[in-house]
Amino acid sequence: MKFRTFTRHFREGTKNIFRNGWMTVASIGAVTTTLILVGVFLAIVFNLNEFAKNIESDVEIKVLVDLTTEKDDVLALGDKVKQIEGVERVYFSSNDEELESLINSMGEEGRAWELFEQDNPLNHAYVVQAADPQDTERIAEEIMGYDHVYDVNFGQDIVDKLFEFNNYARIVGLVLIAALVLTAVFLISNTIKITIIARSTEISIQKLVGATNGFIRWPFFVEGLILGVLGSIIPITVVLVGYQYVYDNVASQINISFVELLPFSPFAWYLALIILLIGATIGVWGSVMSVRKFLKV
Repeated sequence: MKFRTFTRHFREGTKNIFRNGWMTVASIGAVTTTLILVGVFLAIVFNLNEFAKNIESDVEIKVLVDLTTEKDDVLALGDKVKQIEGVERVYFSSNDEELESLINSMGEEGRAWELFEQDNPLNHAYVVQAADPQDTERIAEEIMGYDHVYDVNFGQDIVDKLFEFNNYARIVGLVLIAALVLTAVFLISNTIKITIIARSTEISIQKLVGATNGFIRWPFFVEGLILGVLGSIIPITVVLVGYQYVYDNVASQINISFVELLPFSPFAWYLALIILLIGATIGVWGSVMSVRKFLKV
């Protein structure tokens, strides 16, 4: 495409923005409203995904060693566990450390266990963490088949339900976002279609005198792009200001270990870029889809 032709399309697309008056305002309003919802949902979904990752990263396998196992065999078991594919971290917890942890976790009631400090009945243990939490069950089953292993605990029922919930949450979030984007495309395409109907005669004349579909379509392409970008400005501002406020005033009040908001920078700027791209895509797609039927002359 020649530069002169490109500037002509850009000029015509820009003129259409001002020429259509309230239709332009309606189109930008449709994009703005939808993108605010999309931006909020994106922030929520990304942070929920981060929460899910934090929870999954805390999933551990506790390997209890037989009480009768010799020291060398205990060390050998640890080395063997470290060699399992997918194991990221393994650390040893002696029976004394296990007893101390039990006493501390039970508060006042834990003092009763202090009687066992001289004759500790607890097992030595290895705490194992998988690089991919989804491999936890596989690794646990493999360890269970090793010699000198008394028991393997990783809360199988809870872990399975956790992974299932996290997967459903991600799917639901993506479906909601996709539904909002499709709604925005529908709104803007129908709004732009009204403006195109008013210019259908002009399009027909251009077709009859030999104008190509691309030549006619490009100004609408530019118009949709500008509408989408303009419609993204307010949502980006709302999301950035809102997320900054939440991060500064709410995040510090949360005392749950796995609930940690993504830091404002660079997350908020990535989110702003995503909103801008979605807005531009919605505008372009809505315009192109609206003008198609009028090109069939």
